[in-house]
Amino acid sequence: MGKWAIALHGGAGVDPNLPEQRQEEAKRVLSRCLQIGVDALNLNKTAVEVVELVVRELESDPMFNSGRGSALTTRGTVEMEASIMDGCGRRCGAVSGLTSVKNPVSLARLVMDRSPHSYLAFDGAEEFAREQGVEMVDNSYFITEENIGMLKLAKEANSILFDYRIPLTGADTCSVSAGSIVADNSLQMNGLPISIYSPETVGCVVVDSTGNCAAATSTGGLMNKKSGRIGDSPLIGSGTYACDLCAISCTGEGEAIIRSTLARDVAAVMEYKGLNLQDAVDFVVKVRLDQGQAGLIAVSRDGEVTCKFNSNGMFRGCATQDGYMEVAIWE
Repeated sequence: MGKWAIALHGGAGVDPNLPEQRQEEAKRVLSRCLQIGVDALNLNKTAVEVVELVVRELESDPMFNSGRGSALTTRGTVEMEASIMDGCGRRCGAVSGLTSVKNPVSLARLVMDRSPHSYLAFDGAEEFAREQGVEMVDNSYFITEENIGMLKLAKEANSILFDYRIPLTGADTCSVSAGSIVADNSLQMNGLPISIYSPETVGCVVVDSTGNCAAATSTGGLMNKKSGRIGDSPLIGSGTYACDLCAISCTGEGEAIIRSTLARDVAAVMEYKGLNLQDAVDFVVKVRLDQGQAGLIAVSRDGEVTCKFNSNGMFRGCATQDGYMEVAIWE
């Protein structure tokens, strides 16, 4: 029997001006969800059970961009996506374009466990959800007043928004405007200039006491994204990957993560170059991302746990069976 380890994230790329109160709120959510995972591991739950459980909790809290609190499309609706992968046998399930499934990660697991497919999207995924009897809600459940305000701001700037968790009330309203959003023209997505980028996503990776690894990732995507846009989160090998060696969940600039098959590359350099987990993660973030900004969390079958990001901060937490526990945002 080995030792378990767990890590979770709430997105890479954090506005340096995020109010202290919001930072503490984010840490409280991460700590609560991390403890849920720790308690489940202490009850000998499997790795895949734990990643689903933790991501469900993150989806249910509007603090981060997944499930309730998801970013809005240009139409003002929510289109969510998620994936899950069990390193034991490299089984996987993924979903995209969900508008009424309360917990996308659980539908992804049902795709893995109860369908002959690995990936379902849009109407087909929703139909499968109804067949499986999963909890469905109106699209309005996922939409917050805060995100409605930030979508309006994004449309005024003709932009994709960065950290839309900065409150638009009181004094803060004066500090954020469409004009201030378009002021920064240095960022790019997929080689094209954009004003602001929204990288938030949630994810969890676990190695259980038997050495089995699993990963899950879920997101609402980009604020003011085109309807039908699919990012890295549901793509096995890009945003999510697990095998007998390790498990990885990524967050950040989805187009860059897709191009680099970031999650799979961590496992590949461990397998083919013989690197340990930390060296593999360091290598992939430094070499494979080109000019993209992203982060990832990872565990190995030996009970190692790590994270890495080249963005300005990443909401994250990790814990090990030895009693180590940490929740952080900045370097």
